[in-house]
Formats: sequence, C-alpha cells, structure tokens
Amino acid sequence: MPALQSIPLKTINDQPASLGDYNGKVVLVVNVASRCGLTPQYEGLEKLHESYADKGLVVTGFPANDFGAQEPGTNQEIAEFCSTKFSVAFPMFAKIAVTGAEKHPLYKALTEAAPAKTGDAASFRERLRGYGMTPTEDPEVLWNFEKFLIGRDGQVVGRFAPTVAPDDAILVSAIEMALAS
Repeated sequence: MPALQSIPLKTINDQPASLGDYNGKVVLVVNVASRCGLTPQYEGLEKLHESYADKGLVVTGFPANDFGAQEPGTNQEIAEFCSTKFSVAFPMFAKIAVTGAEKHPLYKALTEAAPAKTGDAASFRERLRGYGMTPTEDPEVLWNFEKFLIGRDGQVVGRFAPTVAPDDAILVSAIEMALAS
C-alpha cells in the first residue's frame, strides 16, 4: 500500500497536491456531496477546521458522486456551492470515486488501512434499504460524509460512519487525542 502522503491528488481548482502537503498535521478526510441529507455537515466540518486549525488539524473534502448521484456538479460548481452556501474554507479536492471499480487510490489505501468504521452503520444501512437502495458493506465507504482521521505520523487512526456528525463527542475526542500525539 502506498503511503497516503504520496498519493497524487488534484485540488478542486485542478492544482497538483497530496496529503504530504499536510505532513505533521492531523488530517480529517471526508467524502462530501452537495445534494445529500447529510450535506449540512459541511457547517460542522468548517467549525472543526476553524476550531482546531491552530492546533494542527486540517479538514479535507473530497466530492464524490458515488451515492444516489448526490454530487453531479463540476469541480467549479462544487467549489462555488461550498463557498456560498457553507463558507467552506478548508481544502477541497477534485471530485473522485470513493467506492467501486473506479475507486481513487487514496480511498483504496484508506479503506485497506481502516476496514471498519465507528458509529451506527447498521441502522444507516437499514434506512438505505428502506429507500430501496443496496448499501455497501465494509470495507467499502458506506455513504457520503464518511470520515477518516489520519494522525501526525501519516497513519489512519480512526474511521467514522456518515452518521457521526462533526461535533459528535466520539469524533472530537479522537481528533483531540490525535492532536495531542
């Protein structure tokens, strides 16, 4: 598995990047979507970013259209939406696939490093089935707004179900522990 920091990425403005740009920081990687019932989590993610940036946290958003076609826009449209609707200032990256045959190498590495998630994924899967959808099973990403926490050493230290909100005590505690390391 390649080091997470060395996997080539593109910013939402099509500039080359990698998680190596944040060496020594704690990074929260989140697959995001603008037409999802969980989209209001952008507000909480921005609050996390603002609250902990000076301590070394970087929240990163990776738009994906993998679930219910809830991120159909172009990178430019997504950037504009995030800026105008939620005042997102944390780094956003180009739209990628986070599950399936076209899964981006970053998400392949993340799901291999942390195949199971914390949070109530089972109930969320049941809700999806109730809507006639077929949810993924671990180690695949379950839905939009799943979160991976990467420690200062570049290792995945936590994975959180989409239902774990940005202000959930379990996520905040994990972030604070990673920042203290």
